[in-house]
Amino acid sequence: MIMNSLQDTIKLNNGVDMPRLGLGVFKVEDGQEVINSVKWALEHGYRSIDTAAAYKNEEGVGQALKDSGLNRDEIFVTSKLWNSDQGYEETLQAFEASLEKLGLEYLDLYLIHWPVEGKYKESWKAMEKLYHDGKIRAIGVSNFHPHHLDDLLKDAEVTPVINQVELHPKLAQQEVRDYCEKHDIVVEAWSPLMQGQILEEPVIQELAEKYNKTAAQIVIRWDLQIGIVTIPKSTKQHRIQENADVFDFELTDEEVVKITQLNENHRVGPDPDNFDF
Repeated sequence: MIMNSLQDTIKLNNGVDMPRLGLGVFKVEDGQEVINSVKWALEHGYRSIDTAAAYKNEEGVGQALKDSGLNRDEIFVTSKLWNSDQGYEETLQAFEASLEKLGLEYLDLYLIHWPVEGKYKESWKAMEKLYHDGKIRAIGVSNFHPHHLDDLLKDAEVTPVINQVELHPKLAQQEVRDYCEKHDIVVEAWSPLMQGQILEEPVIQELAEKYNKTAAQIVIRWDLQIGIVTIPKSTKQHRIQENADVFDFELTDEEVVKITQLNENHRVGPDPDNFDF
């Protein structure tokens, strides 16, 4: 699928269109730092912003959305349910708290942030209620392995639209991608640039030189060409613009494969089967 612009979308399994490239704000400080990041992104044409209760910057994101002057339906906003807020009633309350901080009347996408054992199915039931009540346009999960999804789908009325996972050339997540493709769940990459570590990779650097692009642009283009949604984060205006300047070139099939073959199943974040927060 060839992407031509920053406004290009992918259709989720419930018919909602989501931008394929967005801005992530993990570890971006609340207040001016996050307000600027979101403001610059929106000014440059980004239409998808990904935050979470755990990032503690929903208020700043909300302020930037308000200041942007854009209509609410022009922006796709994602937030996530934190681990300590999981459970049925807790999820309903946490959702309302996020909505209030963001200053919004509804969310475009709400995700369960991590598969907290014994809790995520109750959380999902609450999210299904919010979805049916029209408070959220789409619901999904984050950091779910196939076995977590299998367990969730046993009792779910609504299939998640998204599974947002750590994904970059050193962690290509083929098994997760195959599973999600089979169940019509879109895969979204967090930490697509591996917190900057992937940018030194010789294969990536060679391609950057060939196409006269940055290493980050090569990786983001790879994401888009393998059919996933991606949300690179930056707090620098020129980087936010650069990260979106990926529509004037195309990697060959061989180059896409070459990048995918860098996979070492190497994580920079926690393993969803083994986290304690």
